Amino acid sequence: MSVIRTPEQELARFRARLAVAGVVAVVCFGLLVARFFYLQVLRYDYYSTRAEDNRISLVPVVPNRGLIVDRNGTVLARNYSAYTLEITPSKVADLEATIEALSALVDIQPKDRKRLRKLMDESKSFESLPIRNRLSDEEVARFIAQRYRFPGVELKARLFRDYPMGSFGSHIIGYIGRINDRDLERIEENEDSANYRGTDHIGKAGLEKSYERELHGTTGFEEVEVDSGGRAVRALRRTPAIPGNNLILTVDLKLQEVVEKAFGNRRGALVAIEPGSGGVLALVSVPTFDPNLFVDGIAPQDWEELNNSPDHPMVNRALNGAYPPGSTFKPFMALAALMSGKRTPSQAISDPGYFDFGGHHFRDDKAGGHGYVDMYRSIVQSCDTYYYRLANDMGIDLIASQLGQFGFGSRTGIDIEGESTGVLPSPEWKRRRFKKPEQQKWFGGETISIGIGQGYNAYTMIQLAHATATVAAGGVMYKPHLVKYIENARDGVRRVIEPQPIKTIPIKPEHIETIRRAMVGVNREGTGARAFAGAPYQAAGKTGTAQVFSLKGAKYSSRISERLRDHALFIAFAPADKPTIALAVLVENGGFGAESAAPIARQVLDYYLLGKLPAGIAPEYPGAEGSTGDSAGD
Repeated sequence: MSVIRTPEQELARFRARLAVAGVVAVVCFGLLVARFFYLQVLRYDYYSTRAEDNRISLVPVVPNRGLIVDRNGTVLARNYSAYTLEITPSKVADLEATIEALSALVDIQPKDRKRLRKLMDESKSFESLPIRNRLSDEEVARFIAQRYRFPGVELKARLFRDYPMGSFGSHIIGYIGRINDRDLERIEENEDSANYRGTDHIGKAGLEKSYERELHGTTGFEEVEVDSGGRAVRALRRTPAIPGNNLILTVDLKLQEVVEKAFGNRRGALVAIEPGSGGVLALVSVPTFDPNLFVDGIAPQDWEELNNSPDHPMVNRALNGAYPPGSTFKPFMALAALMSGKRTPSQAISDPGYFDFGGHHFRDDKAGGHGYVDMYRSIVQSCDTYYYRLANDMGIDLIASQLGQFGFGSRTGIDIEGESTGVLPSPEWKRRRFKKPEQQKWFGGETISIGIGQGYNAYTMIQLAHATATVAAGGVMYKPHLVKYIENARDGVRRVIEPQPIKTIPIKPEHIETIRRAMVGVNREGTGARAFAGAPYQAAGKTGTAQVFSLKGAKYSSRISERLRDHALFIAFAPADKPTIALAVLVENGGFGAESAAPIARQVLDYYLLGKLPAGIAPEYPGAEGSTGDSAGD
């Protein structure tokens, strides 16, 4: 039975529904107003910034990397702009198909594909990676016309590092390479991440690495207004990048070339230093390498060739290679004997051709001996027996303390990385070096070999040149350095790298004069006389031959396998009375120092003191841009 409602009842129900709907509408409207107030008033700053960020994009402006030039203004490292074809792997559906299609427009070699694969292993998938660098204008035009076909592929204008002198000075300059995870960690540790936004490369070796902060510069930013699709509409504001500073070196590249060509196909190292400042004039390690190979990411084939070469061109022999000094050690032993009072210049011995110690004959290189030998003749004629006896009289502790003053067994602190400490032997060193107690004991016979620069002795060429420069400077030791000025690229103002005296060794002038006179005698009448015959200047020097392979009493022969031949060494400073250059040279497996190392030193001194260039070396660089136990005879 249905209920009959009166009009009054229906009206009341309608009004009730209307009231509920009204309340709901008011509540909803109130919620909207509250939300609007929250967004527009309370959160205004936050959302205004978000909106502005969506509208404005910050684009990093990568700074120009600083130049590296030698002391005469020859450019060793510079920049140039070129187009790069880059792929973002995460945005490409089929990488191989895309590369195949691109190769129809742009020349993509197998080495480019291998390099891309290597970079993909080292990078994140969302990073843009180069598939081809330095495109020609024609290749750029072809790609632009077909760009719509290649999502995830883009053309970028980038600055490239260039080393116009190729392999000359490569161990000094070093090279740059793409930033990897290890580099990122170092950048974050230095709190420098913002300054590397947009930067793909960083110094990896040599001066490029040790002076990275000076060379890199300061990254700028450009505020760009973008539409909803992320496309640039207009530039709003620009904070320009500050270019990196230029490095002006103490190095003379022409001298560097003289040295490298003097070595020919031989392996070795040479370091030349200004005694009065510590400025490095030449730092050569041969064989060398071309740093341009590393700029774009070295091809696997090139890396394998460098890394597996038996000549190890990537090893900096001048800083990292430690070698027995042979008889070049004798002037320092003689000076230590004078300083400690163990010998006087006139004190002499009779050399029978050997020194007997504990029933063992330590032989001299000259059968029958050198006869009556004082300190002068011991250096000029390179008498081993004199130094066998001297080492025995001094003892290993005194030898270590005296020779340590000249920097042997310590890093010099030169301004590039990779320097070895070398080995200045002592009982304490032997205890640290060996684990077994029977190996840690120091034997008297080991001291005898130390006296002639053999045994455990092992020093770098930078250490040997540094010690020679210290003697040339009368005992004043300067820190070796390669950079002479740091130049502001914007205003050309130069900051001088002042010479840093490390210490002054208390050597009496008469003791220095004794050693200087004997080293001059080496090149006048001794083992270096042939190499320096006719020299119009007076040079102090000392030859050295360091044993590589024990002959066990047999006579040395040049017919021995090349890799087993003795190392040839030579130290010198000139002019002898007022030295402006001191050097140490090593020829690996070169045989006798007088035959292999001394002639190289003569070419160096002839060029530096007289401006005399060897045949085959042009006086100028075309196109170079200017800018701010047993011992062999010696």
